[in-house]
Amino acid sequence: MTWHVSEEDLRAYARAELAAPLLWSADSHLAACARCRAALAEVSDPVDLGWERLDAELDAPRPGLFEGLLLRLGVADHTARLLAATPVLRRSWLASVVFLLVTTVGVVHTAGSPTLFLALAPLLPLAGVALSYGPALDPTYEMAVVSPVHGFRLLMIRTVAVLTAGLALNGLATLALPSYGLRALTWLLPALALTATGLALTPRFGPVLAPSLVGGAWLAVIAAADQAADGGPLAPFTAAGQGAAAAVAALAVGLLYLVRDRFDVFHRSAV
Repeated sequence: MTWHVSEEDLRAYARAELAAPLLWSADSHLAACARCRAALAEVSDPVDLGWERLDAELDAPRPGLFEGLLLRLGVADHTARLLAATPVLRRSWLASVVFLLVTTVGVVHTAGSPTLFLALAPLLPLAGVALSYGPALDPTYEMAVVSPVHGFRLLMIRTVAVLTAGLALNGLATLALPSYGLRALTWLLPALALTATGLALTPRFGPVLAPSLVGGAWLAVIAAADQAADGGPLAPFTAAGQGAAAAVAALAVGLLYLVRDRFDVFHRSAV
């Protein structure tokens, strides 16, 4: 190798002042020439390099408490960032859900019937999933779009996080209704059925309209069942209703698997 980068050009390279095309030539040459790399180390100012590293450390975003916990549990950093940015995992949403559940449980104790709680509880996970994904609702949607994550995988990551939080809160509320026994848990299968159906319809109708249609259909079913109950338990919370909810959940999961590739198209075109 007969040509080497001059000392003047090396100093300009170290100061990030070397312009193209000399910059391109220097880059290619330094990758193959140990002598010039050693010369670059000699002309580079270690104090400046130290300040640059310090600036980079100071400008780096600090993970929050939840994100730091996920990182300690071994979750990948980009996955932890996407989870921590999920809108419905913020304190305002969780506080609203807790307030709503506490109020509903209070009404149940006053009225002596768990119907209101059973009708409301399945809607909370559905609403949470709807609010966790989509350009209109997620302030970090652009970051999610450009992240190296399959659209369906991103949706599943957010869904699992939201369902874990929502089902945990619903479960705690259920513990406040011990006198109703297993009947107080009959919201679980409808919740899974509504959430899975809303997800399966998302590529077709979008992240807002799909859960809205599913939630509206659930309220219509509850209203019809209330008129036909004649004082007894509502049909969705009977053995037959629970079997129907399980069947709907299974069908929705199958449909969701079939349309999983459409989430990438929807995921990119929604921006």
